[in-house]
Amino acid sequence: MKTIKGLIMAIQFFTSIPIPYEVPMDRVHIEKAIKTFPILGLLQGIFYAFVMFAISTWTPLSPIACAFFVWLSMIILTGGLHLDGWIDASDAYFSYRDQKRRLEIMKDSRVGAFGVLSVLVLLSAKFLFIYEIAVRLNDGTYALIALIPFLGKCVMGILLINVKAAKEEGLGTLFKNAASKYTLWNYPFYVIILFGGLVAFWPEVIGGAFLLLLAATVFILVAAKKAVKWFGGITGDVLGASVEGVEMVLWMTLWLWHYFVTV
Repeated sequence: MKTIKGLIMAIQFFTSIPIPYEVPMDRVHIEKAIKTFPILGLLQGIFYAFVMFAISTWTPLSPIACAFFVWLSMIILTGGLHLDGWIDASDAYFSYRDQKRRLEIMKDSRVGAFGVLSVLVLLSAKFLFIYEIAVRLNDGTYALIALIPFLGKCVMGILLINVKAAKEEGLGTLFKNAASKYTLWNYPFYVIILFGGLVAFWPEVIGGAFLLLLAATVFILVAAKKAVKWFGGITGDVLGASVEGVEMVLWMTLWLWHYFVTV
């Protein structure tokens, strides 16, 4: 029951889905929420894959329209939460100030030019990748699309636990303080079960799935190092930016997979 409550908390925090159920904001339930990050990501991925399948299969709409609605559904479902982190982290990074000043900039509610430019580039790149994938759709594409938010949320949980906090307060610190070194023990099992299912039902996409996993792993190694160097550690905004960043990398990886491997 606590795991279900943890998933509800994760949905309430990281999506725009209204769930009129109050989950206690205590350490036990926050830790359970962290454990369910990959489940939340998988549910998001299944939704995005369904949107692409429904529009490409059941409507006469063009691939560019299909890409647009998938792209839009990602923004609507997350409520722009991680995009806000991307904007704030971009403003802070491109200020080229020291770590203390960058943290102050991230707390500022005002949006700077670099934040606007960076989010335009991010959203444009995602749209390009989704469109190119929509043009080259095959049956295995939907399974790989579902993996992208799943791996993105895995990355968020891993960075949250394994990278030091940049400050003593904030949403990121609240979640981090509720976790322990054993919180992520179930993440490898999620990966094994999901990839085992792909081997059983979509063996033709297992190469693409491992490529996505490799890209996510490399991103973790780079992001963990850069978060400490640029910001002194992780914050809620840095985690949000990391989710947006890794998902962009994974969409690009899936695009390259379709472009060079499945042609």
